Amino acid sequence: MTRKILIMGAAGKDFHVFNTCYRDNADAKVVAFTATQIPHIEGRQYPPELAGSAYPEGIPIHPEEELTDLIKQHGVDEVVFAYSDVSHEYLAEKSKLVEGAGAKFSTFDVDGTMLKSTKPVVAVCAVRTGCGKSPTTRRVLRALKDQGVKAVAIRHPMPYGNLAAQAVQRFGELGDLSKHECTIEEMEEYEPIISEGFVVYAGVDYARILAEAEKEADVIIWDGGNNDTPFYKPDLWVTVADPLRAGHENDYFPGSINFQRCDVILVNKVDRASKEQIDQILASAKASNANATIVQSECQITPEDESLIRGKRVLVVEDGPTLTHGEMTFGAGTVAAERLEAKEIIDPRSAAVGEIKETFEKYPALGTLLPAMGYGQNQVKDLETTINGVDCESVVVGTPIDLARIVKMNKPSVRVRYEVVETTKPDLADLLRDRIVSKK
Repeated sequence: MTRKILIMGAAGKDFHVFNTCYRDNADAKVVAFTATQIPHIEGRQYPPELAGSAYPEGIPIHPEEELTDLIKQHGVDEVVFAYSDVSHEYLAEKSKLVEGAGAKFSTFDVDGTMLKSTKPVVAVCAVRTGCGKSPTTRRVLRALKDQGVKAVAIRHPMPYGNLAAQAVQRFGELGDLSKHECTIEEMEEYEPIISEGFVVYAGVDYARILAEAEKEADVIIWDGGNNDTPFYKPDLWVTVADPLRAGHENDYFPGSINFQRCDVILVNKVDRASKEQIDQILASAKASNANATIVQSECQITPEDESLIRGKRVLVVEDGPTLTHGEMTFGAGTVAAERLEAKEIIDPRSAAVGEIKETFEKYPALGTLLPAMGYGQNQVKDLETTINGVDCESVVVGTPIDLARIVKMNKPSVRVRYEVVETTKPDLADLLRDRIVSKK
C-alpha cells in the first residue's frame, strides 16, 4: 500500500526533501506540509507546477500547530522532520508528539537529499545559525577567484513568496533583489555576495538550479542556511563551529551531522572565545570527527564610522534569525558598540510595534537588541517604526545589508561589517588549492 507522508518544514529543506525523495516515489503520497519558525509561510500550497503529475492540485501547507489533527485526518503513516537548527531535545519532543498521534517519526534522508553535480562542490555549513557561515562563504569565493577559478554560490532556500515564480532565481546584480521581491532575510544572504561581484542562485527546485549554475561555474559553492546539511554532494565539506556556544556542535540537529561528517572544521570567533571554549570544540572534534582538518579564525569586525558609536547612546540592530531561533544574545553590532565604548545600548522594547513587538514576546531572551525582522512589507514597516521610535543618537547596524536602503531612519546609522580571517595553517585557501583547484 502507498504510504501517507507528512513533511514538517519551514519553507526550505521540506520542499527539497519532497523533490528529491517523494515527488517521483510511487510508493509514497505526501498529503501535507506543516510550517513553522518563519512568519506567514503557512496557509499556502506547494504548487502543482513543482509538485509534479502525481499532485495535480498541489500539496497544502498548514501551521505546525495542526500537526496531530492532520495525522489523524489523513491517516498519516510517517512524519518526516525537515527543518533545521533545533536541539535534539526539541526533536525528541516532536517524535513523542507524532508517535502519540499514531504515526512513525523520522528525520530527512541526509544522503538522499544530496544531488550530484558535474562540477566540484564546496559545501559551507555550520553547527548553528550565527556561527559565521556567510563570511566563510565569501572567503571561499574570494580564495577561488584569486586562484583563477570561477565559482558560483547556491544558497539554501528561503522561498517565502510565490513558490512557482521562485523555482529558479539568479542574482547577478543588486537590482535582482527587487526583481525577485526579496525579504530582508534573503537580502542579508545575497547582497554581500553580489556586492563583491559574484553570482548567487536560490529558489525551490535545486536540481534545476544546479543545472543552470553549472553552465557558468567552474566550482559550485553550497552556501547552507541555519545549520542544515548540503543539498549537493560535496567534494570539500566545511563546517563552521562557534566556541561561544561550545557544546552545541553535539546537541543540535542537523548541525551535529555537519560537525561529524565534514572534511574541515572552521573554529570561528577565536578572538572572542576563551581557551576553555576553544578546547571544548577541539575535544568534540577529536571525539566525533578525528580526521577533519581544523582551521581557526577570527571574526574581524569593522564599523564604517566609529564616531557614530564611540560615546553615543545607540540602538543596535542585529541579524534576525541569529537572535531568534539561533538563540544568540549579541552580534557584530553589539561587539562594535562594546569595543568602541558606546555610552549606552538602548533597549528598543518600549518602542516596538506590531510584529516586532510580537517577536519580543515570542523570544523574551533577545536582550537589549533589535532583530532585523523583515519577512514581509508589514514587518519591514513595523521595523522602521520601531527604529524611529527609539530615543537614541545613532543606529548600529550589525546585519550584512545596507539597512538604510530598505528602511527610512530618522537618525544617523552606521554599518558594521564582519569577515572571517584564519589564524592557523593550513587556511581555507590552502585547502581549496590542494583539494579542489589542483584536481580540476
